[in-house]
Amino acid sequence: MIAASFQSGINGPPTNPPTQPPGYHPPALGTSGQLLIWDHMFYAYLVESTGAFEIFAEVVRRYVVGETLPPPTPVTMAWIRATEELFFRDPPLFRVGGLTSQLRPDARVNRRNAYWRMFGLDLPHAAPGVSGQPWKRDAGATSNIRFIEIWTELLRQVWLGIENERNTSGANPTDSNYIAYLCKTLGEMLRLRRVGGMLSREEFSYVCMLAWFHLAVGSDNDVIRDLNARAGFVGNPADRLAAVGARVGVAPSRQAREMFELADVISPLMWAIELGLFDTADQAELLYRSTGITTPGPAPARTMNQIIDLWQSATGDRVKDLAVTTRRQWNQPAGSAQPARLLPAATLSPVSAPASSANGQRTAVPRG
Repeated sequence: MIAASFQSGINGPPTNPPTQPPGYHPPALGTSGQLLIWDHMFYAYLVESTGAFEIFAEVVRRYVVGETLPPPTPVTMAWIRATEELFFRDPPLFRVGGLTSQLRPDARVNRRNAYWRMFGLDLPHAAPGVSGQPWKRDAGATSNIRFIEIWTELLRQVWLGIENERNTSGANPTDSNYIAYLCKTLGEMLRLRRVGGMLSREEFSYVCMLAWFHLAVGSDNDVIRDLNARAGFVGNPADRLAAVGARVGVAPSRQAREMFELADVISPLMWAIELGLFDTADQAELLYRSTGITTPGPAPARTMNQIIDLWQSATGDRVKDLAVTTRRQWNQPAGSAQPARLLPAATLSPVSAPASSANGQRTAVPRG
């Protein structure tokens, strides 16, 4: 009886969902129209990659230990106190966000451990006060270090489909079966990191925290005004973050704008892939076909086009070049867009060392 009255509520939508605040439109899951319970962990990774957490950590620190920033209004001071209580203090016992302990005392290391296990990725900036890469030490051999390799291949294949959708003559290298195979492989990799509920609390907690800081730069609110970091009506979160960072001497990533925009649109796609919504050839066509498709809300193909553009701009990975090169070399035999060796869905443990950046970390975005 006692257990029945204290259910978590994450197994499905609540019976009486709360009223959504004006102007808030949560993303739909794939083409089903279902609302997400929370954003995917990839959202948290992208927002933290902008440098937002480190910048606002310094803002809060300066306000609570001295007076080197402009005097805050009462609203800003309330935000500072709430931020410190929520994200920079040991949480009470049995709280869902209580992810630090004597066994894993550093929250920064804990988040990097989760990103490494789920995506095989490090953040593009160093962890203050942390030497080496301790988040990898105990991660095990099954971390998804091939995630970016397969994800990038998926983007290339979807772009081929977008480019060739309206072909009425000549070869069409689009292969919906291969796109479905890539989606299925990615879904299996992500689900394997969640066996028994692993990383679920971490994902929920990190998404909530990074959404808090994302919201802080989403408008010219009291905090932004008090820090003289307004970007105006046509401004964007990256502009405000850069202005706040200049106040405290912490520079954000140079690709912050692309990463903020990518974080907004990539979460529903990641959940759809993880839940197997594109595991068949017919379903995979939704990712690149914009004609003859009826779906609630924006067509997935338009969203994929935006994701490909933002990913290429944020990472410098020319995911469109394969399609362009294959098409333009008209005086030579056209090669297959699909690699000769398939990416094995059943073999999900790492088979080779990941590529490294200058600081020895594998990252999805260059250091800003």
